[in-house]
Amino acid sequence: MVFEWPLAGLLVAAVLYALGRRGRDSRRRDVCFYTGLLVIVAAIDSPVDRYADRLFWAHMVQHVLLTMVAPPLILLGRPWPRSVRALPLSARRAIARGLHACRALAAPLVAFVLFNAVLLAWHLPALFDLTLRNEAVHDLEHALFFTTALLFWAHLTPTSRRPRLSAAQRVAYGVGAILVSWVLAVVLGFASHPLYGHYAALAHRPGGLSALADQQLAAGIMWVPASIPYTIAVLVAAYDLLEPSKKAVVRDLRPRET
Repeated sequence: MVFEWPLAGLLVAAVLYALGRRGRDSRRRDVCFYTGLLVIVAAIDSPVDRYADRLFWAHMVQHVLLTMVAPPLILLGRPWPRSVRALPLSARRAIARGLHACRALAAPLVAFVLFNAVLLAWHLPALFDLTLRNEAVHDLEHALFFTTALLFWAHLTPTSRRPRLSAAQRVAYGVGAILVSWVLAVVLGFASHPLYGHYAALAHRPGGLSALADQQLAAGIMWVPASIPYTIAVLVAAYDLLEPSKKAVVRDLRPRET
């Protein structure tokens, strides 16, 4: 098997994260981070990837893993600044300058628009079919999916003591993303004909699925499984939103001194 550059990048990320570990770091974060990396491996170097050019639903699973499963898990591992602790000071400063220069892209509204625009744009038939003809374009698609998803999930995943969005804003943020994914699912699921020429032209598909049934199954994956990470994040935000009220109730129930 050829050791491709995405896998090399994941290995480097895993090594840097391990080298940057300190005794006070949570093992739960370790599990989240490394599980996130394994999810990426499952998306790009497993049967999911090998079936993606023959089954649209497998391709959709690949996209869901890269955009809605791996990013929040990695962010829950709080990789920054731990992953750069082992680097020379000059390298850390260069990375910090680069991140600072891109800070405008990390603004909540910008991240939301970028992530959802990238998700919808790459599912346009012309672009989607192009990714199946050109491996470099396919890699670019996956890179954009993952990087914009990191920007988006950074505002929805509770990984900071001082989040940029309030709990109520996180609820709205997550619900908005759910609605966007449902729009894509509805378009795919209720289309009267296959939308992607590559899959429509296949003479045979594993499992004997028709092109339209394959597309409808992909829509179902976008509709339900892809909504689960969003729903979890929204419920956590809703819990945080209600928590002050619960604390107030607890205070009111405490016996008062006379």
